[in-house]
Amino acid sequence: MKVIAFNGSPRKEWNTATLLKNALEGAASQGAETELVHLYDLDYSGCTSCYECKRINSKSYGKCALNDDLTPFLDNINDYDAIFLGSPNYIGTISGMAKLFIERLVYPYVTYSKDFPSTLFKDELKIGFIYTMGSQDSWMKAMNYDKVAYDLKGLFEMIFGESEVLIVNDTLMFDDYSKYVSERFDPDAKAKRKKEVFPLDCEKAFKMGLKFSG
Repeated sequence: MKVIAFNGSPRKEWNTATLLKNALEGAASQGAETELVHLYDLDYSGCTSCYECKRINSKSYGKCALNDDLTPFLDNINDYDAIFLGSPNYIGTISGMAKLFIERLVYPYVTYSKDFPSTLFKDELKIGFIYTMGSQDSWMKAMNYDKVAYDLKGLFEMIFGESEVLIVNDTLMFDDYSKYVSERFDPDAKAKRKKEVFPLDCEKAFKMGLKFSG
């Protein structure tokens, strides 16, 4: 079994990356071969509307025609049994790099046939989405931030199959809150949550890895 995780955060050792590492540890504990990819290390673009993945008799029908750092992963997508994608909340939605990745991952398998929904993806691929944000529970619900995650879950299920979401909010954003304009937040409460709640979130990520590799 092969499981890969894509970190859609520029931070390699912070909340999103840590949760992804725990998910991979859960998968590895079941014997899965795992890999972590930091999307911000790659040079790639989003969909360019070339439509080669849709054009009749195109050599790229059903796959992305672009050639960049993302291509090796997309070309070998059938080698993986599960994918984890993590992203922080940036201005109410996923990060830019995560959005570009999803465009390239999903769109080649979307069809415009009369049958809806339909997909060109012939295998079963489990996708776990981990969404992190500094917003407290009340803010997250008031701003409807969680809708993004569940919309993606529905998209992944339509194209690939089983999908699961883990939302981790009220995360620690800075090492030292005194260095930033951040009166909205209580640094002590943030530190307490990081110490007491975030380990439980990491355990949830680990269990997701267990489930997806089972």
